Amino acid sequence: MSIPLMNSLTLRHWRGDLFGGITAAIVALPLALAFGVSSGAGATAGLYGAIFTGFFAALFGGTPTQISGPTGPMTVVITTVVTSLVARYPDTGLAMAFTVVMIGGVLQILFGLMRLGQYITLLPYTVISGFMSGIGVIIILLQLPPLLGHEASGGVIGTLQQLPEFLSQPNGVALGLGLLTLAIVFAIPPRLNRVLPAPLVALVVATLLSVVAFGQADLPRIGEIPTGFPSLKFPTFTLRELDDMLRYGLMLGVLGAIDSLLTSLVADSISRTQHDSDKELIGQGIGNLVSGLFGGLPGAGATMRTVVNVQAGGKTPLSGIIHALVLLLVLFWAGPLTAQIPNAVLAGLLLKVGVDILDWGFIKRAPRISLKGTGIMYLVLFLTVFIDLITAVLVGAFVANVLTIKRLTDVQSSRIKAITDDTDDTDLSPQEKEILAQSRGDILLFQLGGPMSFGAAKSISRRLSFVKNYQALVLDLGDVPTLGVTAALAIESIVQDSIKRDRQVWIVVKPGQVKDRLATLELDRFVRQRQPSDSTPPPAIYHVDNRMQALQAALATLTPKALV
Repeated sequence: MSIPLMNSLTLRHWRGDLFGGITAAIVALPLALAFGVSSGAGATAGLYGAIFTGFFAALFGGTPTQISGPTGPMTVVITTVVTSLVARYPDTGLAMAFTVVMIGGVLQILFGLMRLGQYITLLPYTVISGFMSGIGVIIILLQLPPLLGHEASGGVIGTLQQLPEFLSQPNGVALGLGLLTLAIVFAIPPRLNRVLPAPLVALVVATLLSVVAFGQADLPRIGEIPTGFPSLKFPTFTLRELDDMLRYGLMLGVLGAIDSLLTSLVADSISRTQHDSDKELIGQGIGNLVSGLFGGLPGAGATMRTVVNVQAGGKTPLSGIIHALVLLLVLFWAGPLTAQIPNAVLAGLLLKVGVDILDWGFIKRAPRISLKGTGIMYLVLFLTVFIDLITAVLVGAFVANVLTIKRLTDVQSSRIKAITDDTDDTDLSPQEKEILAQSRGDILLFQLGGPMSFGAAKSISRRLSFVKNYQALVLDLGDVPTLGVTAALAIESIVQDSIKRDRQVWIVVKPGQVKDRLATLELDRFVRQRQPSDSTPPPAIYHVDNRMQALQAALATLTPKALV
């Protein structure tokens, strides 16, 4: 089944799409400027990212109401990329950083074409929570220097090292404007926020105050941004840095996919629609590819802007396209207006973003829900802040999956039983218990239940090792719906060992995956022909679909001394 490339646009909901797109653009404008300045690529890079990812993700994506653009998580990564590459290559480092954005976009397109969308978000919530909260901590830490009126250092470690000096010598005017910005974005009630977006109100009020009251103050400002359509930034790289660029590109691609698809789930819940994960990845990839090509920041689905769009009436991809076109119009004439925006005001806006990204709800409840889950969350948070995002996700997912496998193994092991008598601790019928009583331990009923994965293989072998003396083995797999390869090989070893010891083997198995898997093992190859002079019954393997039938047949083959 092919994925349709371009979305069909309709004017059926043009009024709602128009208001939704304009409102989303008003919210996106101050954040795009803030993300651009924070990244080190410049305010225009933030606007370019909002325009191109917003336009192409809407045109080609799989979530009708989603608004895309630079986000906190994506900006954290691209900030690291810009800082690292520009430090090593002052002349070409920024162009190389935009090439990394293109690489991330190409990888997202490949993810979509390979239909990986349904798997991208299959991460434990503890990992996602720690990961997103870690990004929130990074944003908060990196915005403290500009909030205090100083240049950002570009990294968490560097910021923490310089923070005591910044705190001892703050720029009072910058700090005051930053705190005013925070007060506005936190204090505006939600109802008013829908009409007058808090970030825009804070940006306008604080900037006007800075011009009127502190026009002559030593205050770091954005400066006038270039207007007009951006020029192309062709891919630039060196073989020496290609490994790092590919690694950063993979980080952007995976992070953007997770960020976008999580926002798609939010969009589904509030718009009562159903997104196409693979198509959304392709749209996001095209958007990031074009954004990097024109010197824009990488983007992803933006939750707040998407919610605003839906609440204002947006219903189709047209709203995302209108949002991008409005920002494009702003770009052509906003240069002189943005020149006076203080960096501390943008830092205040991003501090609010960082606080919102922190998963406060889960952080408060996690210790009550699961101590292990809490440990995983804080481990991922720590690795995200102090190591890197990919390592944090990989380590967190590995630890979470190991703990999950352990829990599943314990459940599977509890359903593995080696029965040689008529104990009451079984689900056997009275007739089956009577047969086991008559056998006096010479029939071993080895019972398995539920899915058997590789985690159960060790328990299968260990449980059987406790029983040594028996003449016939009834291997009951009737309640096993699926059998993993490792568990199947453990069963093969049990059958092989029984045949070597001249024991009869009955395998109770029903048609389906388990029977087909056992057929591929060709267990009958273990049965060897007896010499003509040997009068004892040869060992054999019998396949039946009824446990009672297997027990009766096993009882009939026992030697007389077992029945005395």
